[in-house]
Amino acid sequence: MDSYIDIHSHILPQIDDGAENFDVSMEMLRTAWNDGIREIILTPHNKPSHHNGSPEKIKGLIKNLQENTGREGIDITFHTGNEIYYGSSMIEKLDGRRAYTMADSAYVLIEFGVRDDFTRIRYGLYEALSHGYRPILAHVERYGCMKADRVEDLIKMGCYIQVNAGSIMGNFGFGAKHFTKRLLSERLVHFVATDAHDTGKRKPVLSECAAYVSRKYGEEYAGQLFYENPMRIIKDEYI
Repeated sequence: MDSYIDIHSHILPQIDDGAENFDVSMEMLRTAWNDGIREIILTPHNKPSHHNGSPEKIKGLIKNLQENTGREGIDITFHTGNEIYYGSSMIEKLDGRRAYTMADSAYVLIEFGVRDDFTRIRYGLYEALSHGYRPILAHVERYGCMKADRVEDLIKMGCYIQVNAGSIMGNFGFGAKHFTKRLLSERLVHFVATDAHDTGKRKPVLSECAAYVSRKYGEEYAGQLFYENPMRIIKDEYI
């Protein structure tokens, strides 16, 4: 696999808990480029009762990054997005275009509280489905209520599952590593992303994880997780 598409990242500067300034954003993008990442869906947090970056601000930041990466010969294609924390206003925000879908598609990246119960998570994802969106559950390995059979139930309902590359590689503890590998072995994952926040422990790299997944679970499945399925988001196609 020569290149990757990252569907979950916090690279935009000074808009959430990701890159703290423009210089950090640029260093993250240099890292991503050198690692083989060629397209990125930029997904700053959008949370209830928070001062979230407006779509106009997000577009302005992306334009600034695109101009500066171009000057450095970093040929990464950026797409708009948000990581939307589930709340009662989620659909209103999406329908009113106050929060971004993924690359202007029907796909939506949704996160929940780590202590939320399965009933709430299932209901929130169903709400997105019932309004015509295709929900992607962000970093499924973080939710204490999740088990493989529950993930399978969500997929059968019509949802998509994303895990973090760092979790697979053991950067966030044994529990996350064990669970993500269980899901991969049962083919219950659609996307592996960086969820990058900085230039340290949560940097934007996929190549090591892609190589591992390719060896352990097969090149075909790795290709789907790191490139083909993300491209289907960008093209707004069903998986």
